Amino acid sequence: MGVRLIIMGPPGVGKGTQGELLAERFGIPRLSTGDMIRAALKAGTRLGERVRVYYEAGDLVPDEVVLGLIAEAFDGPEAACGFLLDGFPRTVAQADGLAELLTARAIGLDAVLSLEAPEQELVERISGRRVCEACGLVTHVRLVGDASPCPACGASLVQRSDDRAETVRNRLSVYREQTEPLLAYYASSETGLTAVDGLGSPEAVRDRLLETLRCAEAAG
Repeated sequence: MGVRLIIMGPPGVGKGTQGELLAERFGIPRLSTGDMIRAALKAGTRLGERVRVYYEAGDLVPDEVVLGLIAEAFDGPEAACGFLLDGFPRTVAQADGLAELLTARAIGLDAVLSLEAPEQELVERISGRRVCEACGLVTHVRLVGDASPCPACGASLVQRSDDRAETVRNRLSVYREQTEPLLAYYASSETGLTAVDGLGSPEAVRDRLLETLRCAEAAG
């Protein structure tokens, strides 16, 4: 069994980027409920239509839907050799549900990592994000300007509805109210919680995370 991790933190802190880097480093699947839900929205599935009203408003998707996605992933062949949970759980109720899923499968966690960054930085990161309508490239106005075409294919860059500044602020408010209690939840758990500075280049943050994991392994 490979490494089993949770990486958490507020919207825009870099969980997706760091999740991909760590998953590649350890050769494990990155399980992102956000990606799963966006795929369902794009495909227009029954699940996608069910969660659309929550997702576009920046509210949390119902726990039973998210836990169902995670249970399905755990039972797939890829997660047999470890996994990284990216942005899940988001509430104490989800954490309790996750604990039940793990216990039923005799699986333990190796580490719970929390990325941190100032709120204004998070708003600027998310509201400035742009996505290419044609090729799917994700970029930022800091790199390409506010009205530039896609640097990869020349098509239009758009702002996702959940990336608008007012939605971002709502998402951060929801995080503070419903997700921050998870910090205390995991800090008091057997696995524990380690906070990691999310500012700096992706490589610098990755190195901090890897050093944290090395220290945790040495301590264990």
